[in-house]
Amino acid sequence: MAAAESDREVPSALCTEFLNFSVKDTASKWLQVTDLYKEVYHHLARYVPKIYCLGPNLNPQSEDLLAQMLLQAPLEWYLCGEDPSTGLAKLEQNNQPSQLCGHVFKVGEPTYSCRECAADPTCVLCMQCFLGSVHKEHRYRMTTSGGGGFCDCGDTEAWKKGPYCQKHEPNISDSCQEDPLAHLSTDMIARCYNVFSVVLKYAVDMLTWDKEDELPPGLEPPDRSDTYYCMLFNDEVHTYEQVIYTLQKAVNCTQKEAVSFATTVDRDGRKSVRFGDFAFCELAKSVIVRNTSRQSKPLRVQVMHSSVVAHQCFALKALHWLGHVIGYSDALRRILCQVGLERGPEGENSSLVDTLMLCDSKMWKGARNVYHQLFMSSLLMDLKYKKLFAIQFAKNYERLQSDYVKDDHDREFSVTDLSVQMFTVPSLARMLITEENLMTTIIRTFVDHLRHRDLQGRFQFERYTAQQAFKFRRVQSLIGDLKYVLISRPTEWSDQLREKFLEGLDTFLELLKCMQGMDPVVRQVGQHIEMEPEWEAAFTLQMKLTHIISMIQEWCATDERVLIEAYKKCLTALTHCHSGFADGEQPITLSMCGHSVDTIRYCVSQEKVSIHLPVSRLLAGLHVLLSKMEVAYRFPEQLPLSELSPPMLIEHPLRCLVLCAQVHAGMWRRNGFSLVNQIYYYHNVKCRVEMFDKDLIMLQAGASMMDPNHFLMIVLSRFELYHIFSSAECRKRYNRENANKDVVQQNNTLTEEMLHLIMMVVGERFESGIGQVEGCDEIKREILHQLCIRPMAHSELVKALPENENKETGMERVIDCVASFKKPGVTGRGLYELRPECAKQFNLYFHHYSRADQSKAEEAQRKLKRQNGEDTALPPPVLPPFCPLFASLVNILQCDVLLGMLGAVLQWAVEPSAGHWSESMLQRVLHLIGMALLEEQQQLENSSEDNDVYFNFTLKMSRPGEAPSNTASVLALLENLQNAPHLEVHEDMIRWLLKTVAGIKTLRERSASTSTVTASGSRGQEETACDKDKAERKRKAEMARLRREKVMAQMSEMQRHFINENKELFQQSLEELDASTSTSLDHRYPASPDAALACVGPRRSRPREKRQVVTCILCQEEQEIRADGKAMVLAAFVQRSTVMSKNRTRPPHDPKRYDPLFMHPDLSFGTHTGSCGHIMHSHCWQRYFEAVQAKEQRRQQRLRVHTSYDVGNGEFLCPLCECLSNTVIPLLPRTMGSSSCEQPGLGQWLKTSGQQIKAMHSAHRKLQPVSTVEETVEEECPAPEVFTVDYIPTNPYSSTIKEMLTTFGSATYKVGLKVHPNEQDPRIPIMCWSSCAYTIQSIERLLVDEKKPLFGSLPCRQDDCLSSLARFGSACWTAACQPTVQGHFIRLLAALIPDPQVEASPCILDVDMLHLLVSVVLSYGSVHSQDSSGLSVDAVQLHLFHLITVAHMVQILLTSGPEEVTMEQESGEAERGEEEGACRLYNTLRTLVGSSLPEVGSGWHLWRCVKTGILPYLRGAALFFHHLHGVPAPPELHALCPGQWEVLCGYLSLPSNLLQLFHGQQELLEPLLHGWCTHPGIQQTLQGGGVLVSFPRESNSLIDLPDDYSALINQASSFTCPKSGGDKSRAPTLCLVCGSMLCSQSYCCQTELEGEDVGACTAHTFACGAGVGIFLRVRESQVLFLAGKTKGCFYAPPYLDDYGETDQGLRRGNPLHLCHERYRKIQKLWRQHSITEEIGHAQEANQTLVGIDWQHL
Repeated sequence: MAAAESDREVPSALCTEFLNFSVKDTASKWLQVTDLYKEVYHHLARYVPKIYCLGPNLNPQSEDLLAQMLLQAPLEWYLCGEDPSTGLAKLEQNNQPSQLCGHVFKVGEPTYSCRECAADPTCVLCMQCFLGSVHKEHRYRMTTSGGGGFCDCGDTEAWKKGPYCQKHEPNISDSCQEDPLAHLSTDMIARCYNVFSVVLKYAVDMLTWDKEDELPPGLEPPDRSDTYYCMLFNDEVHTYEQVIYTLQKAVNCTQKEAVSFATTVDRDGRKSVRFGDFAFCELAKSVIVRNTSRQSKPLRVQVMHSSVVAHQCFALKALHWLGHVIGYSDALRRILCQVGLERGPEGENSSLVDTLMLCDSKMWKGARNVYHQLFMSSLLMDLKYKKLFAIQFAKNYERLQSDYVKDDHDREFSVTDLSVQMFTVPSLARMLITEENLMTTIIRTFVDHLRHRDLQGRFQFERYTAQQAFKFRRVQSLIGDLKYVLISRPTEWSDQLREKFLEGLDTFLELLKCMQGMDPVVRQVGQHIEMEPEWEAAFTLQMKLTHIISMIQEWCATDERVLIEAYKKCLTALTHCHSGFADGEQPITLSMCGHSVDTIRYCVSQEKVSIHLPVSRLLAGLHVLLSKMEVAYRFPEQLPLSELSPPMLIEHPLRCLVLCAQVHAGMWRRNGFSLVNQIYYYHNVKCRVEMFDKDLIMLQAGASMMDPNHFLMIVLSRFELYHIFSSAECRKRYNRENANKDVVQQNNTLTEEMLHLIMMVVGERFESGIGQVEGCDEIKREILHQLCIRPMAHSELVKALPENENKETGMERVIDCVASFKKPGVTGRGLYELRPECAKQFNLYFHHYSRADQSKAEEAQRKLKRQNGEDTALPPPVLPPFCPLFASLVNILQCDVLLGMLGAVLQWAVEPSAGHWSESMLQRVLHLIGMALLEEQQQLENSSEDNDVYFNFTLKMSRPGEAPSNTASVLALLENLQNAPHLEVHEDMIRWLLKTVAGIKTLRERSASTSTVTASGSRGQEETACDKDKAERKRKAEMARLRREKVMAQMSEMQRHFINENKELFQQSLEELDASTSTSLDHRYPASPDAALACVGPRRSRPREKRQVVTCILCQEEQEIRADGKAMVLAAFVQRSTVMSKNRTRPPHDPKRYDPLFMHPDLSFGTHTGSCGHIMHSHCWQRYFEAVQAKEQRRQQRLRVHTSYDVGNGEFLCPLCECLSNTVIPLLPRTMGSSSCEQPGLGQWLKTSGQQIKAMHSAHRKLQPVSTVEETVEEECPAPEVFTVDYIPTNPYSSTIKEMLTTFGSATYKVGLKVHPNEQDPRIPIMCWSSCAYTIQSIERLLVDEKKPLFGSLPCRQDDCLSSLARFGSACWTAACQPTVQGHFIRLLAALIPDPQVEASPCILDVDMLHLLVSVVLSYGSVHSQDSSGLSVDAVQLHLFHLITVAHMVQILLTSGPEEVTMEQESGEAERGEEEGACRLYNTLRTLVGSSLPEVGSGWHLWRCVKTGILPYLRGAALFFHHLHGVPAPPELHALCPGQWEVLCGYLSLPSNLLQLFHGQQELLEPLLHGWCTHPGIQQTLQGGGVLVSFPRESNSLIDLPDDYSALINQASSFTCPKSGGDKSRAPTLCLVCGSMLCSQSYCCQTELEGEDVGACTAHTFACGAGVGIFLRVRESQVLFLAGKTKGCFYAPPYLDDYGETDQGLRRGNPLHLCHERYRKIQKLWRQHSITEEIGHAQEANQTLVGIDWQHL
């Protein structure tokens, strides 16, 4: 009680002070004092502890209210010098609105960046600005924000054009330059200045305060109490589970409270977990520390005095208040910036802003967020102070980054994250480079943090501890900052910028020198490597630096002086690296083909070699720029080109390429995966621009400055092939017979790789600066070669192209000239296909192809050529000319060493006995010869005079070898090979080469004889050769066609022969085939040919007896379906469903007490049965299912993962199609109706059935135990003599069928009611009938929605399923207790014919009539079996059907709404009778029901209501009786033709004017009608007491989605988690069935369901979809299917971008729009009840889906 007392006293004490407190007086008192600082501190010391932190639970509403009154109001009053409400309004009026938008993004809010106009990818717009800007017509990228950045609308430096949206467009009249302070009076400025300095000082003092038990001077409270908080702080080391578990132990709270604590700690960064005296809190602290210090460092906990916590709470409030106040006026913002950046007494770095920044990592998350927000709304919104703040930030950069690296919070909670707001502004970035030397600072800070080096000073990532790896990850953010600084290239350079940039480059080269040669590898020989070496860190570093290196080159390219200096510096660095590398390698001399060269002995396969050579690669990039910018030609004297040593330049890149070749050749297998991965990334699109490509360029640069023969000999030596090609005997198979087979194989591969390298060195000219090409030619070529492999989607192409620092590939500019786009269908994606005219530019040896790509492309291109009837040679494409700096490279093609090598390979191919050449080697040789010939042809065609053609390959290739060996010439060898039988594949290519040689000779001769004649003759010669080729090919094709035709003719002759011999066999099988089609449209059935088909009633057509023979899918035996035979079963899946529900708010029923006899018309829950249509013997199925169970038990002992089906719930996969099933339906023969004579009229039948029911009532009473008090003995109702109540009919079914009847019955009962199986439960038959009716209704709706006819359009699996269900329903009473089923019949009938002995019959408006019809008809069998009077079942069925139809018409008229005013249509004679009948019936109802029914004058309206309302019921009834009796449907119902109504009524034995049913039997039906209408439920429902369903029920659809996806993202970003007070939801998820937004995948919204914790989506599926759900995960753009707790899968979303692709995870950011076809497909899956099946298939196909915890979503 005491606690409550003390709680009550506090506010009362406050109230008295509160009443005596005057804001105005306080403020005016402050205005008089000299030391405002002291005065305000005194005030805060007195009031803050009285408002905040008074108990264990904080009460934010009252705290905020009091703080506003007692603390903020006086400050505002002082600030304005008058009542703040008027003062602040005045300020706002005078304020010029800022042109900067400054909207700060919430988590998950959509942001837009224009890919055409943004200065860099960090420039974004918020949705409002975007919609009002010019960019929405451009190519834009849409992403979801991680929170924290702001909208750049209005920032002229962020956009190349269109910087303003309509809202922020500046007025011309504004003079932007004026000082915002001009509007304020001087004393206002002074007051402002005072208040801001005091408040900001107070906030900074409190937030950076680190003592737990005392306060800063001036804030000590007047009276100190012993109240403390135990404060828990967030860290990123411990998981949610650890924190929850620890808290439950430490402060013994419930799981729920612990979860809420943990969520708050994670969100705000700290939370008090206990309140009390010091010792009490200290105890909790020690438990927490003890419990969490085992695995890692303990959680941070502090015991803090309540007054300290109170002041910290108010300090945050004060910062919020400052942010709010400066929003009124730019002038106030400027004053606050001035206060914040003003130097304190300690000099350097002592301003309040500096203090906050430098204490950043000591603060908790919540405090950081608040002050970062304040910085963003003040310092970063004022351009003048943004610059000053940037300078301070750069000055403190090193300290801030070191703090960040040591801290463990994510980057988004660190002040260093603000760098993106300043460094990306080009003018600021340049200023910081020149004035603060920012570039050098960043790189130096980065290098300082990577301390691990080896002896040569290179980085060593070998033995990284977890701590260092974590640090390495954090240090990478520095590279991000460097990228921001460099992202926009300078347009004009000042001397100072040049100086500082080159200084930065020096530090950068220091960094690259530490990387040059890191992670070296040595080939393992003998045994496999034991520990995979660490390689990822080095590649991570390389990937992060890739863009930086490219950007530095781009900066150099904008200024010649910078480029020259950079080149010199880089060369010096490289020379320095090399000087350390020559590990006493011995010099050797190589000689070959009369040339010799000095080099060093070095074997890649024996020495250390590294794949990391960033210094050489940077130099290669700069070397290309010299050529591209023409610096090399204009200032050769300033460049050290003469000092270059080409062999030194090519040495390391060559080693790297040889390493790749040797790995391909399998020589490094024992070095494990780390090397394979390194080689993969070296060529991968993410790294290759600054790795592989630059190595190739370096080789080109070196080779262009060397004698080509020398270059090739060095290459041969490094490839370790020199000994093969240099020996004099090399053409005569050098002695390899004794060589090891592996070595031969390796050498072959190495030779292939080396030839490929030579091709690349000569042929890769598409880099601007090497070849004479434009920038876009390179991208065109990349795209072209990708599309030569196969047509590709846009996203695949983007992935295959390197991105620049702006995440752009430049593909959109050129794609249309090389490819055409093909739109997707309902599945798949849009594809780009190569334009046919581009195929001739295909190069089989394109340098970015992997081995696999190359073979795919080759196959695709050859196939294409065959289709077009061309020869299949793939000659090299024509290449652009080299730039002058690289021009000498073509000489490689005609140098002696190369010709020697080509000749050797051709010679080996001529005599192919030993295995030391390969086809691909030959193919490469032919390709090289082709390249050389084309080069010569190009030069001849482009030459003006004969004398400038220095390239004469044809001459050299036709020259035979020197005297001693007299080897054949290359040309002779080619002619030799032309007809070699073992080289058919290359025949076309050799032919093309010889033809080209002939063409070139002709050209030369002509230019020699006369240089005036045009080069047309060569064409003529080529054409004749070409024609010959064509004729030859035509002849071959013709032969092939004739051969094919002959074979086909032979085959069909054999078939005919076979059929004639086995005639009777075919005849038999055709008959059986005929018999097995269940709904055959045969008119042989009715007795007289003109009688109409009817499916119910005494006149129903009797199809003739047919044997039904089916085959078991498990044992392949055939079996006839007979009542006394072996049971055959269909695999089936029963599930609960709400697909047709008209009332999703109905609470789920209690399964134990719920009585499912009557289905409410709102169909809120139903049971649907589906089947895949595959048939088995029951005993085969049981064996199969037992095997599945046994396997499951074994699997559970081995590994605990879910399978896609739950054996415990009776689930299994159909053995044939793997469709999910959970039970089987027995197949039963059709019941033969006795064609008896007794066919009573309605009246007689009502009388008979009344007697029968009375007899059953008394019989059932006798069965019940006699109650102790004897009732008044009623007179025994004599049963009709032909009705034997105690007669027990014989069960017609065999034991296996009986067993299967029970199996399916109890499965439906178990699933439908969600209960444990119980074979004795009386509700089993009800559930089966209900499932039959529900399935029929759902199929009928599907057919309507898809506009298909009622019969003939269902797949046979649904047909079989419906027949089995209907026949099962009529037989299931035999497996249940007969009196029970009779009891059901009595109660069902009582809903139509009032029965005094049945209590609580439902009102007619609460019964779904189709369910009633199915249940009554199917349960009647149990009554009829005891009736021996020969009463016809058909007659009874017809009477029941008619009664229920009348009841349904009454139902429709009672619920028909008031008429809509439509044009009354003129109706014909027939219609008039119907309208009149409808009016009469309606008026009868009005007299019975009274005033609840409105008056309706129009009969036409009423008849239309009845006709449209009753149609679904009639169609359902037709399906039911058709499947129950097997009567074929009339052909008119197999199509959508007019006149359906009459045919349908005829088929159902109904008059087409349904009202005749009532009026014809009026005297019998009026009393029933009276009974129905006087039921108390009617009035209640009509007056709005219950759920009123109007007919026809509309089909449910999934919700409407917006066309533009960003509208959804926006909607989701404003959705807050319903549980954790206004917190943003991390994974907002939209239910597509009902439209609710849920907070998925988070602790806060977990609920308990059947004893387990489940996530919001799973819980929602049980409320909304009976366990099945379809959701859209908005932030991931992903559709989620859930079924039950363990099943789920992701499905492609219905949103596509312009390229016809989905974007799951929103990674690409292309604008997405709704594809209606795909959405309809999802809707169809839902309406067909196929979601669970879809999940089953997905989980079977993809095992990773099985492991996901779906229930937590």
